[in-house]
Amino acid sequence: MKKTPTDPNKPVGRLARVADFLPPPEKLVTPEENVKVTISLSRSSVRFFKQQAAKHHTKYQKMIRTLVDTYTAHYQQH
Repeated sequence: MKKTPTDPNKPVGRLARVADFLPPPEKLVTPEENVKVTISLSRSSVRFFKQQAAKHHTKYQKMIRTLVDTYTAHYQQH
């Protein structure tokens, strides 16, 4: 039995695809002035960023920082 291909841009049930504005993990590395803060993250999130950081030879904290900066920049424009 062959499985028919589905269009990834079509809604799935009541869900609809939204435009992705976040950069891929390898683009989350740029230097900038920083302010130290303490934040609690889920283990799975930290594990993901540590794996991606090791894969791209950078620090996971820097990737998280860039992700938050990108999110902030996106919503400051709107």
